[in-house]
Amino acid sequence: MEPINAIGRRKAAVARVYLTDGKGKITVNDRDYKEYFGAGTLQYVVTQPLNVLKVADKYDINANLDGGGPKGQAEALRLGITRALIKIDAESKPALKAEGFLTRDPREVERKKPGQPKARKRFQFSKR
Repeated sequence: MEPINAIGRRKAAVARVYLTDGKGKITVNDRDYKEYFGAGTLQYVVTQPLNVLKVADKYDINANLDGGGPKGQAEALRLGITRALIKIDAESKPALKAEGFLTRDPREVERKKPGQPKARKRFQFSKR
């Protein structure tokens, strides 16, 4: 099977995912995902779609991650893996959609406005 590729995004993070037949090896930026994502919660987030479909040891995943922080990258990778799995087997879409893995979280950082220290915060106001 030729590699199936998909893209996942979250905040400023972008994950390019390449899925091939294999034994369940997940590589992120040429490192094992357990080494890349130190926190167990992030490792769990990455493997969620594979565990829902019970195919964790069926595919090898190679991913390039760019931008954002650890949590954003983990969630971008989860979306990318989910999209790749649906390309392989469209039958799995309802199960993944029910878990909420197909939703692209649209929340982004609001831009800083001129004349203010942050996006919404105002400079301190004093009448005199």
